[in-house]
Amino acid sequence: MPRIHTAVFKVRHYECDPFGHVNHANYLRYMQEAAFGASADVGYTPQRYAALNLSWLAYETDITYLQPLHYGDTLTIQTWVQDFRRVRSLRHYALYRDDDLIAQASTDWVLIDIVKKMPVTIPPEIVTAYSDGEAPIMIEHEPPLPEVPPPAEGVFTLRRRVEWRDIDPVGHVNNAVYLNYAADCGMQFGRAIGWSFPHLRELGYARVARRHFVEYKASAVCDDEIEISTWLSHMRRASAVRHYAMRRVSDNKLIARVRTMGAWVDLQTGRPTRIPQGFIEAVAFNMVGTEDEKTS
Repeated sequence: MPRIHTAVFKVRHYECDPFGHVNHANYLRYMQEAAFGASADVGYTPQRYAALNLSWLAYETDITYLQPLHYGDTLTIQTWVQDFRRVRSLRHYALYRDDDLIAQASTDWVLIDIVKKMPVTIPPEIVTAYSDGEAPIMIEHEPPLPEVPPPAEGVFTLRRRVEWRDIDPVGHVNNAVYLNYAADCGMQFGRAIGWSFPHLRELGYARVARRHFVEYKASAVCDDEIEISTWLSHMRRASAVRHYAMRRVSDNKLIARVRTMGAWVDLQTGRPTRIPQGFIEAVAFNMVGTEDEKTS
C-alpha cells in the first residue's frame, strides 16, 4: 500500500460557525496541515522544497461533508497520494470522528518552480518518496457536480478587497479563504432577497453545504479588489447548486470558481426539508436551467 499519513486535531471553539458546526473552510485548513505533515514524513519539509525552488499549489479541491464536527471533537485525517502525472498529483483525504467518516476529499496539486513561476515535471525521487513504490488506494468517487452553466441574467455580485489576514506564507490568498469569500457572498445574497440568516432561523430552517468543488485559476494578493458573482442551478426538492466566479477587478482575471451543493435542513429534526416556495419565488431571477430543473 502507499504511504498513509495520519493527523489528529482537536476542534477549537473559534473554528465553529453560528450553528456550532466547524466552518466548511476549516476542513480545508485541516487538510493542508495533514498534507504538510505527510510531506515532512517522507522527507520533504517546506524548507526542503524551498531549497529546491519548488512548491505545491492547489489546482482543484473537492470535498463532501457527511456529518458535522463540533467544538471539542477529535478529528483524525488519513491522507495519501492517489497518483502522479507530469506536473500534477492527486491527494486523497478521509476525515473521521472516532470511527465515523465525517467527510472525504481530494486536492489536485501542481508542482511549481517558484523562480520561474511555472509548472515543472515532478522529479522521480519525489514520486518514489511519496508512493513507496506501491499501488495507489482506489476510493469510490462521488458523481461530479453539474458543469458551470452561463450566469443568470439576475446574477448577484459582491466586491471585496483582499485583506492582510487572507494571505498565507506563499504570499497569496490561502486556498481555504475562497470558501469564506463564497460563503460571505451567499449570505449577502440571502440578505438582499429578504432571506437572511436570522430570518431562516426564525422560520426553523438552515441552508448547509453538502459538497464544495473549488477550482483555483490564478493567485490573488493583498489589496486586490475581487468581484464575486453568484447564481443558482439544478434546484431539486431540498437542494440546489450555487455557482461562484471570482475575478480580479483590475484586469478581469478569473481567480477562482466554486460550485456548492447545498441542502435545506429542518433545525428541529436536523433532516433535509423541502425548499420553501417563498424562497423559490425570491431566487427565480437568479436561477438558470430548465423549468423541470427548477421544480423537480
